[in-house]
Amino acid sequence: MDGDEFVADCRVRAVTDLFAHTWDPVVLFTLSSGPHRRRELREAIGGVSDKVLTQALHRLLASGLINRRAHAEAPPRVVYALTGLGQSLVDGPINALGRWAEEHGDELLDAQELGAGS
Repeated sequence: MDGDEFVADCRVRAVTDLFAHTWDPVVLFTLSSGPHRRRELREAIGGVSDKVLTQALHRLLASGLINRRAHAEAPPRVVYALTGLGQSLVDGPINALGRWAEEHGDELLDAQELGAGS
């Protein structure tokens, strides 16, 4: 595959879109510890609005990365969990990105701070 075919590859665009939304990888990483109810997700993540969390959950459901299970209880209980596809994304690229951030995050923030001052 040459470079032009790679850039136009819909699969590559679909994957990179997952990282275009700030909260999507955060939600996936949070769910890697196990299923969560919506309220639990918001508490575990912190700083995410209800609207933005709803949008992230909808995108991740539509992408097949998480599933939503409604339990027939009163009141109804809904639980979100990673699918096998979502777990593979967390185990691979998201964990690799986390390791990179641990190693180079300070350098990145310093460079951005210097760049903002120019």
